[in-house]
Amino acid sequence: MAPAIMMAADKVELSPANTGFMLICSALVMLMTPGLAFFYGGMVRVKSTLNMLMMSFISLGIVTILWTLYGFSMAFGTDSGSLIGWNSDWVGLSGVDKGELWGTYNIPLLVFFVFQLMFAIITPALISGALADRVKFSAWALFIALWATVVYFPVAHWVWGEGGWAFDMGVIDFAGGTAVHINAGAAALGVILVIGKRVGFKRDPMRPHSLPLVMLGAGLLWFGWFGFNAGSWLGNDDGVGSLMFVNTQIATAAAMLAWLVYEKIRHGAFTTLGAASGAVAGLVAITPSGGAVTPIGAICVGAIAGVLCAMAVGLKYKFGYDDSLDVVGVHLVGGVVGSVLIGFFASGKGQSDVAGVFYGKHEWAQLWKQLAGVGGVLAYSLIVSAILALILDKTIGMRVAEDEEVAGIDQAEHAETAYDFSGAGGGSAKAAAPAPVGAGAGKKVDA
Repeated sequence: MAPAIMMAADKVELSPANTGFMLICSALVMLMTPGLAFFYGGMVRVKSTLNMLMMSFISLGIVTILWTLYGFSMAFGTDSGSLIGWNSDWVGLSGVDKGELWGTYNIPLLVFFVFQLMFAIITPALISGALADRVKFSAWALFIALWATVVYFPVAHWVWGEGGWAFDMGVIDFAGGTAVHINAGAAALGVILVIGKRVGFKRDPMRPHSLPLVMLGAGLLWFGWFGFNAGSWLGNDDGVGSLMFVNTQIATAAAMLAWLVYEKIRHGAFTTLGAASGAVAGLVAITPSGGAVTPIGAICVGAIAGVLCAMAVGLKYKFGYDDSLDVVGVHLVGGVVGSVLIGFFASGKGQSDVAGVFYGKHEWAQLWKQLAGVGGVLAYSLIVSAILALILDKTIGMRVAEDEEVAGIDQAEHAETAYDFSGAGGGSAKAAAPAPVGAGAGKKVDA
């Protein structure tokens, strides 16, 4: 998260301004998970709406407890073998004093803890979009707990923890291109290859039931992403956080426009779903790169990601994997694009003096580092996530019964439905309608 999350012994003083700023950023990132729930919830059919909302919301509960008990320690504790961290004082926050500062930064450790917690919450929630309509809620909840423990916590240490192999190699990931988006996208691919396709995939229409809900979710994600990205500089007042804020807006706009242009040329229309998806693709791509590129570079990163992600979402039909809500096409591909393009567009004037192929001495060194980081996280998450899904599928079962999937997973798993139409013009409403004034007794009246 930014270039360093060092725990040096240098004496620093608490900054109330930075502390307040980071608490606001933490709240913004928390809002992204409900935003994601709305985004995904609008993209599914009516019969799966509540399940989709719950698949995101449950992460707020499960990951919060795990992060408190041991996740924070695993991700940011003292390094062991460049693979994992540990600090027994952080287990359950038992040894943390409220006034303890985070390393060489002028914010409390507890503020850093809660900021990073919000990243840990949304990452497994991202995976859920690929599994819409067909996964048991209990199995999903258990998968979140296992996946966070054996995939997210270690990968966060690799990328952002002092001593992690990607961190020490010099892989640039400002706010989560590898640790969040590639991690979640690769996991989504691994799981869907195990659990298989939805009933009726490529045969039945599976259109979004509420595009306004999708747009609302996309707007909340865009809003919260400023905390996600700009907050990852941890409040340091040197202009890099401001650069990241600006680049986040620019890249998102460029990606949305690029996706819409591609969509118009390819399919003949500018769709609201395309606008929302393009915006998210831009947000994903600028997440790792926004502190390293110029605003012009941000336009390039966003536009390239918008087009490539728009192209990638159709691959599921070509290769036959059922990525319900395009998690692979947007988050995996967008994360790869944003991470790799750092090797080309890093200006050397942002978060560090590292320059990409198009700047400075036109060297390729950073590109190879980015490719190593992308490849390592992608392979690990894909393989381990598939193994976890296979174990759960062979033991408790990952999927609901076919008849439950066809009838609707909301009713089967939650005993609820998203919308109640019984009072909106149905027969019961007509039966209860009062007779018009002057109607004779026993006379038939149309309600």
